[in-house]
Amino acid sequence: MPTRYLDLPGAEPRLTNDRTRIRIATGPRRGGRPARISDALDFWSFAGGAANVVMQLSWPEVGHGVAESKVESGSLAKHPWKRARTTFTYLSVAILGSDDERRAYREAVNGAHRYVRSDENSPVSYNAFNRELQLWVAACLFIGFEDTHQLLHGKMTPEQAEEFYRSSSTLGTTLQVTEDMWPATRADFDRYWNIACERVAIDDTVRDYLNDLIALRMVRWPLRIAFGELLRFLTTGFLPPLFREQLAMEWSEDDRRRFEHLFIFVSFVNRFVPRFVRHLPSRVLMRDLERRIRSGRRLV
Repeated sequence: MPTRYLDLPGAEPRLTNDRTRIRIATGPRRGGRPARISDALDFWSFAGGAANVVMQLSWPEVGHGVAESKVESGSLAKHPWKRARTTFTYLSVAILGSDDERRAYREAVNGAHRYVRSDENSPVSYNAFNRELQLWVAACLFIGFEDTHQLLHGKMTPEQAEEFYRSSSTLGTTLQVTEDMWPATRADFDRYWNIACERVAIDDTVRDYLNDLIALRMVRWPLRIAFGELLRFLTTGFLPPLFREQLAMEWSEDDRRRFEHLFIFVSFVNRFVPRFVRHLPSRVLMRDLERRIRSGRRLV
């Protein structure tokens, strides 16, 4: 299946990175070694998780597919901790897993995706096996990893950015996205991203779902009080202008400076945290996946 947004004859994006990406205020990336997406598994990277969900669900088919899903066991609203585990495990196995581990997780996710399809009451037509929808989700995941990696470790050179991008295709190919669908170069990806962002449209149904997510309405009130404001601040900061506007989120120059200063500070602290500590959550999830595969337990 071709990547339609790259194959449209003469199609050029009407949007630019100023609208579809966040600003990276950190300095150049330290060290000259190549950058790979496996370097981006710092536990700090999860700070942008809610923003990435907003971006994924901003395509109407993905948004309604999640908001209307009848798969209760995977519902974020009803089983938030289980959904978080399965999502973070997917990211870990897509980046760190072997071919056999990726294949096992693909089959497990396929089992849930079989039930995610539109019906006569859906305002848009969708099917979770649609590869274009999966490519969009994978592209959002890549954006999240690239942004947080640069916020924590500094801006990449064009050569480092190309190497980082080339190592990222498994974010999509761990499901149904094929290698030839993944844009070939970093420049091709930018073109794909800005054209695909023209389809961003969040209606009232999906907006209400996302606002409940950002407000942590799926968890107990002590957690909402403790982390609700921080999550909204981080989510708004990690969203590019196009997506913030869809949710009518306010973001002032003072907010931007606070966000950038926060990550300049976190980036400095991060230098003194050993890599094995920063990457520990992903390693723990991979060990759990290995145990589940060996024992025949459910993976999702």
